[in-house]
Amino acid sequence: MTVCRMPLSQPQLRSLLVDPGLVTADDFETAAKTSAASGRPIDEVLVANGVMPDRYLGQIIADALGFPFVRLENISIADHVLQAVPERVARSSRAVAFGMDDGNKLRVAMRDPDDLETLRFIEKKMGLRAVPYYATALGLEAAIEHYAKDLGSAISRILEGAPTEDVGGEEGESRVISVVELVMNYAYQNNASDVHIEPREKEIVVRYRIDGILHDVVMMPRAYLEPVVSRIKILSKMRTDEHYAAQDGKFQEIINGVRIDVRVSVLPVVDGEKVVMRLLTEKGKRFTLRDLGLSEHDLKVVDRHTQKSFGMILATGPTGSGKTTTMYAVLKVLNTRDVNIATIEDPIEYAIEGVNQIQVNPKTGLTFASGLRSIVRQDPDIIMVGEVRDEETAGISVNAAMTGHLVLSTLHTNDAATTLPRLRDMKIEPFLIASSVNLIIAQRLVRKICPRCIMSYEAKLEEVKSQLPSALFAQRFKGAKKKTVGLYRGKGCPVCNRTGYQGRVGIYETLEIEDNIRELIMRGAPGNEIAAQAVKNGMVTMLEDGLDKALTGVTTMEEVVRVAGVA
Repeated sequence: MTVCRMPLSQPQLRSLLVDPGLVTADDFETAAKTSAASGRPIDEVLVANGVMPDRYLGQIIADALGFPFVRLENISIADHVLQAVPERVARSSRAVAFGMDDGNKLRVAMRDPDDLETLRFIEKKMGLRAVPYYATALGLEAAIEHYAKDLGSAISRILEGAPTEDVGGEEGESRVISVVELVMNYAYQNNASDVHIEPREKEIVVRYRIDGILHDVVMMPRAYLEPVVSRIKILSKMRTDEHYAAQDGKFQEIINGVRIDVRVSVLPVVDGEKVVMRLLTEKGKRFTLRDLGLSEHDLKVVDRHTQKSFGMILATGPTGSGKTTTMYAVLKVLNTRDVNIATIEDPIEYAIEGVNQIQVNPKTGLTFASGLRSIVRQDPDIIMVGEVRDEETAGISVNAAMTGHLVLSTLHTNDAATTLPRLRDMKIEPFLIASSVNLIIAQRLVRKICPRCIMSYEAKLEEVKSQLPSALFAQRFKGAKKKTVGLYRGKGCPVCNRTGYQGRVGIYETLEIEDNIRELIMRGAPGNEIAAQAVKNGMVTMLEDGLDKALTGVTTMEEVVRVAGVA
């Protein structure tokens, strides 16, 4: 999301607030430091820190600029007025139309009312005179939410007056196409990773997964189930006459000029066919290991092992924990013109220029194992196996790592240490595991605190103690003089749909296979013994990494405990 800087300089704002005694110099300096560190405008930081209410600060800035001030949080904006400014313009320029006067004047709330380029664009588009008002960042976010938050109303307008018993014909087909486009657009605008279309006895339920949590978004008449599913099947190149078998497909969608790859799964359930669509955006391609949340310690560990020319690097965790994204980020580091990289994946989530990517296709006999055998004959330097699912794939992967290839892959395990016994369960000899595996990255995803409404608070040490293992609590808080510890949470705002969270970040542990770990592997030691030795060697556990992120305001303690789990 593009954020416009505030229209007043920091010295100008200081003279408006500190000189008359409205804000103390210390509070202003604290906000200035936070602004410099986070990149957020200082007026937003002052409001987030509780130094001054948003409405008062907005009025002061508006008066200084010489423009009228408008509070948008509780204003109802007519749809035809809102649409006077396209959503992409509203989001990029922070300008929202909120009213119309005398039939020829459009009231426009702006972060920077002196932005003449945006004003001229609106006037040219609408043929109306644009009258600028000043609005705060929070107010504008609340107004921009009007574009995306009410999917139900938008769909109702499309279906208004349409007979639910007859959804065929050209008109019906046009409505169905519009409904599917709306569902996809709103999903993208709300940063949903998955869209679920679920049949019920009397209606269809559309649900979005946002930051790992499923939300019911809208219900539609049951009569639209088959047409909507058929439309998605056509887009995904699936059989429209097959209703009793699982089908997979994919298609591309362009939303606000951004290409979205959509992976589709259709499955027959009791009340019809359920559709799940995963949205894969260009954003995923741009992630670096630092963006994903690896600490400086873990980044150094990963860097050491990506420089090796053979062995295995494994990313582990449950489904949806970001393992594949981590492997893609590692591939980006390794992807240079002097190496040959090949992957075997199911599915290919992102196309990477310069990498030979192979899609698993069981119908033609192209499995992970058979594809991997072929890749080894293609003179590769680096191989990525999407997932080690069976004994055969595990055996070939280990053999490739032993014969001069760097192999990347993913595996489903709860933590780094239990990966090693899991490989033994897949009939890999302990000496082969000890010789081939270099690094195991275990991970989970936690929700990040919304940067717009983050606030600090003091939590009692006793409460924190009850949430952490005794050894970790003693290690981090032994000898603490205060009976409280500073933590963070989100108050809830229009930007985060009042949840207090926006986006996700990884918590990690990186287990290096050092000599003493190899000895434990060779004698078949259990996972807990391997984990204890890894911690002695310097491994930072996922829970400890999560605690660091909670103490620095990246996430909440509750989120770390929910995701990492405390025995």
